[in-house]
Amino acid sequence: MRQASGLPGSLHRSTRFAALLLALVFCSHAHASATFDTTLPDEQTLSQLEQRAQQAHPREQCFLYTELVHVMTEIAGKEMLDGNVEQASAMLKRVERYAQLIHLGLANDTKRLKNAEQLMQHTTYRLNGLLRAASSDDRETLKSTLKQLDQVQDELLTQVFKHN
Repeated sequence: MRQASGLPGSLHRSTRFAALLLALVFCSHAHASATFDTTLPDEQTLSQLEQRAQQAHPREQCFLYTELVHVMTEIAGKEMLDGNVEQASAMLKRVERYAQLIHLGLANDTKRLKNAEQLMQHTTYRLNGLLRAASSDDRETLKSTLKQLDQVQDELLTQVFKHN
């Protein structure tokens, strides 16, 4: 492939990755803004959200953990966009941990299941977009996280149908 810009290969890939990720963020922002809050919290606010979810009544934890997974996925996307791959990867590991908690607590939680399922659907959509735009080095972490979130989304959908 000819590099018309004259940029070195890695810089050209990084620029192309950033452009793809920006397009993904802006295109999905219009879709998400009508339904989901897309503002990103700072680390202190994120810690407060985590604490709130952990201390919540078991019937409410599913949605709160789903909300955390969504926010953390957005933060990971921003970190990737900013070139902070290690921070993005660390955030995705946290996403996996909370996805596991959603899975484990799903039977206890019937409150706001439909909201949790919709939010998880949006989150997996965003993660799929990140996966398509990610470098080959970043794809394994993203694939692992996406696989776990897809499973949780399927379980949420099953629970939604059971309770309707």
